[in-house]
Amino acid sequence: MKNLVIDEIKRSLKDLNYEFEDGDINVNVPKNKEFGDLSTNIAFLLSKKNKKNPIEISTEIRENLISVNLFREINIAGPGFLNFRINPKSIVNYISEIIKENENYGKTNPCNKKVLVEFVSANPTGPLTVGHGRGAILGDTLSNIFEWNGYTVEREYYYNNAGRQMRILGESVQSRFMELVGKKYTFPEDGYQGDYIFSIAKEILEKHGKNLNEDNVFFKEYAENFIFNDIKKTLKNLDISFDSFFNEKTLYDNKEIYNVIDKLKSKKLIYEKDGAVWFKGTEVGRDNDRVLIKKTGEPTYRLPDMAYHADKMKRGYDICIDVFGADHMDAYPDVIEVVKQLGYDESKIKVIIHQFISILKKGKIVKMSTRKGTFITLDNLVDQVGSDVVRYFFVMRGINSHLNFDLDIAKEKSEKNPIYYIQYANARINTILEIYKDEIKNVNLELLVKEEEIKLIYKLVEFKETLIKVKNIMEPQILANYLLELSSMFHKYYAKNRIINDSNIKLTEARIFFIKSISIVITNGLKILGISAPKKM
Repeated sequence: MKNLVIDEIKRSLKDLNYEFEDGDINVNVPKNKEFGDLSTNIAFLLSKKNKKNPIEISTEIRENLISVNLFREINIAGPGFLNFRINPKSIVNYISEIIKENENYGKTNPCNKKVLVEFVSANPTGPLTVGHGRGAILGDTLSNIFEWNGYTVEREYYYNNAGRQMRILGESVQSRFMELVGKKYTFPEDGYQGDYIFSIAKEILEKHGKNLNEDNVFFKEYAENFIFNDIKKTLKNLDISFDSFFNEKTLYDNKEIYNVIDKLKSKKLIYEKDGAVWFKGTEVGRDNDRVLIKKTGEPTYRLPDMAYHADKMKRGYDICIDVFGADHMDAYPDVIEVVKQLGYDESKIKVIIHQFISILKKGKIVKMSTRKGTFITLDNLVDQVGSDVVRYFFVMRGINSHLNFDLDIAKEKSEKNPIYYIQYANARINTILEIYKDEIKNVNLELLVKEEEIKLIYKLVEFKETLIKVKNIMEPQILANYLLELSSMFHKYYAKNRIINDSNIKLTEARIFFIKSISIVITNGLKILGISAPKKM
């Protein structure tokens, strides 16, 4: 509704020859419903620019808008607020628009802009955990949101298959293999202890026999391929796919990490100290200088990240979205600063930091440790509650909030489980649509006059605004909450009103159209969240 009112205000201001920026017009729901459905303070902003009394400006706008069918009433309150009451008859026809556009309702025309979304980006050292899952689902959902808003989106997975972690992985698998064939082998300090290490070792034994030489590279590469295939399978179970996988090794092979050092050195932002190579961050406003290459000659993790983001900039995306866990909070500002110093537009990089997740069972937190192997894998969670529940629960809290995933609620098939409640609303509607087979001609939507019907139509009209808002602030929780509120409103409406009424065919037809539009919006919203919309439950 807000956007409809904003569009009318814009038209009015142009008619009245007032200069304004799009951001000047704010429309909000008044705290006191007696004032109206929506309100704006635009007159106050214009009074400063035009040196006119806000009451005078409000009066001009009111007179220009009063004949618009969208409004039932426009009042001026206090020193110049404009309060609007919406004409119900003007919005019922939006139901026809929803029915007509169907699965495309909510989509925006292509905007000729490209977005790269990097997410998951877990190194192949073990199965994806529930911690990885939150980033995976946030990244995929944001990708869907931008696609529905007309952007061309590419999904990318960045990984490192070299370094200390991978060496320890190989040694861990080799150790378990030696254990299986009865040979002595010291398990590495800080080795990976999960059951999956035994599974890899057993597969190697079955396929290659017990007479393998003690080549750690073989075990490392075998483990990497095994785990990467497992990661891809896990993501497929959640209907997540990637357009590209970017190997950090590429940045070493093409010397890009050393090009970063050379360019920063030319700007006198590199110096050597204690045998290490440092980025002079304090010179450009950072709190600390950072080591980029250790005295051993090994780059720190920040340097390839800097080269990787420079590579993203070279590829010409309009927006580059990074979806990181809270453990990246300290590192990413240095990366963005270096991108800026390399001459790229750092404002194109949008960093989403999500907080950690806890699994609750019977009200208690399940303790987890990746290195010790005492963790719940993403596959295990999906097996327990299903991919739909996992995807919804991972976005139903704000990105900046710690997420408690309650297994007991996730398994509920009642209104306690929000995604079940949403899907049940859609299934309930489709059961009615399946029963009513009569052809509908010349439907009279103006028969939808009940207060709860009008409020539901308002909510349906908000769908497009919601998708734009989610895109702008990159917070999928807004859509998850919207669908829950819409479904709750429908359930309450259904409890009080008969949809099919043989004694009033015209009203029945209007309500059939009405609930079909609700189903379309729920289905489209769930599709964006990557969740199914079953017609029967």
